[in-house]
Amino acid sequence: MNEDIQFILDDAKEQMEKALLHLEAELIKVRAGKASPSMLEGILVDYYGSKTPMQQVANINTADARTLVIQPWEKGMLTPIEKAIMAANLGLNPQNDGVLIRILVPALTEDRRKDLVKKAKSEAEAGKVSLRTIRKEANEALKKLQKDGVPEDEIKEGEAKVQLLTDAHVIKCDKHLEVKEKEIMTV
Repeated sequence: MNEDIQFILDDAKEQMEKALLHLEAELIKVRAGKASPSMLEGILVDYYGSKTPMQQVANINTADARTLVIQPWEKGMLTPIEKAIMAANLGLNPQNDGVLIRILVPALTEDRRKDLVKKAKSEAEAGKVSLRTIRKEANEALKKLQKDGVPEDEIKEGEAKVQLLTDAHVIKCDKHLEVKEKEIMTV
């Protein structure tokens, strides 16, 4: 196979893997009713004037299935952490006891579970759109090679391989969604 075609295929595969990793990261943010330190990922705390990820100013653990415990490394960070959690609008109510912050994660109602499943489905659909965009770009690159003199049968073979890659990654997307849906709907 032409090395230019192989390069396009390798690049498409790498981009599709990144799209799946992004989907996984987005699905982790969709909480399933269980307390998890990952629920607070992406929250920035005002640390002496600069916005800093919460994981860099405090230790975040789960005390049990419904409780998150945040222990700042400096006592002065309790209030900024509390404010950052409130500002993130996650529907969580931090309780500051002067030493650490506890967050009781409320149980999900049936309606809230359905909303979370919808959100997970929309994230999975966005992942599939990314995969199809990558496929389109790879096929366009292959067509360009055909204009540069690469035989048509090699281009067709390349396009078929791109389609196989896309199909495999779409199946992985669906599997991630299925697992997340099950996790959300489990009471």
